[in-house]
Amino acid sequence: MRQPLRILTGPTASGKSEAAFHVACSIGAEIISADSMQVYRGMDIGTAKPSREARTRVPHHLIDVAEPSESYSVGRFMHDAQKAISDIECRGNPHLIVGGTGLYIKALREGLFCGPEADWALREELIAVAEEKGSTYLHGVLKEVDPASAEKIHEGDLRRIVRALEVYKKMGSSISLLQQEWGRGDGDSVLIVLYHRKEDLHRRIEVRVDKMLEQSLVEEVQGLLSRPGGLGKQAREALGYKEVLAYIDGRLSGDEMRDKIKQNTRRFAKRQMTWFRSFSRASWLVVKEGEDPESISRRVQEILRPSL
Repeated sequence: MRQPLRILTGPTASGKSEAAFHVACSIGAEIISADSMQVYRGMDIGTAKPSREARTRVPHHLIDVAEPSESYSVGRFMHDAQKAISDIECRGNPHLIVGGTGLYIKALREGLFCGPEADWALREELIAVAEEKGSTYLHGVLKEVDPASAEKIHEGDLRRIVRALEVYKKMGSSISLLQQEWGRGDGDSVLIVLYHRKEDLHRRIEVRVDKMLEQSLVEEVQGLLSRPGGLGKQAREALGYKEVLAYIDGRLSGDEMRDKIKQNTRRFAKRQMTWFRSFSRASWLVVKEGEDPESISRRVQEILRPSL
């Protein structure tokens, strides 16, 4: 009998990776990353990858599986994640899926609709329209062709607006209709969402961004640019990396870069929470300010225990 999916998620800087490490050590689990940017080799500091020591002590999967010049799709994630789950089960170990990419988690729990591959030329065309007329205008275009999706997507969420329009233009059908194919995922799941008060999470984000810059995030990006293939379109849009690229190009000062990363991280965390609130059958674990990873781990294990 197949194990239920065990998923630990939460917004960026919520402490899920640290808590997951302690959970895995306690129950003998292997961790599967559900982070769309930790898949890229060399993108370590800006994605807050688990340390080498942590990955030595606990097997981690779907980290460093692609070059930053590549595009890594949700379809590829589904294939890789399902294979990892099967391999872990064959070894007789429990798995723990850890990450904050809502689309990946939704796909694992509910299945994946057959949308088209990314059309970067079309995306750039749509983004250019948004830059000229605003994302609200583009949201209005979406509302005309796919009102159901427009109702679900915030008018400021340009990435999802562009994807929905891309699907419509490529498939001749709305993404909302295609998404009706979802609901064929891996069945039972235990989904735990770490939740912090907004003020506490914002403080954690401030600390994380400052630490990343102290750890030489700028130098990491410069090194990635010098590699064969450099940074692909997907990697260039990664949180933290796009702001550093603007700094390297002279479009932002050092202080402006730092402030912009913090601002965009707060906005990203808010979008993540919107994803998490849309999930059914989720267990929300309220993290107390200053609570240590071991304590969070113990409470996570209490929720997971019936599934082990």
